[in-house]
Amino acid sequence: MAYATTNPPKIMVPAIGPAAAIWLYQSTDAHTDVDAAGYFTDGADLGMKANDCMFVLDTSTPTGTMHHVLNTTTITAATLS
Repeated sequence: MAYATTNPPKIMVPAIGPAAAIWLYQSTDAHTDVDAAGYFTDGADLGMKANDCMFVLDTSTPTGTMHHVLNTTTITAATLS
């Protein structure tokens, strides 16, 4: 599926100083789809920046994964330890 700007990620914890912001994104898309370059088309407009963190909730499975924002259009899955 494709990203829809009508369902944007929501900021949960805004960045303070150099700290990363934490975002939440819920959709029926698998986290591997969300990781695709260019998936987010309005990340910069939303205030997303490199090194922010994002929790992605796939509401169809349901599963949750944590991701790292590389830039305003690409995120990658993070390994939790």
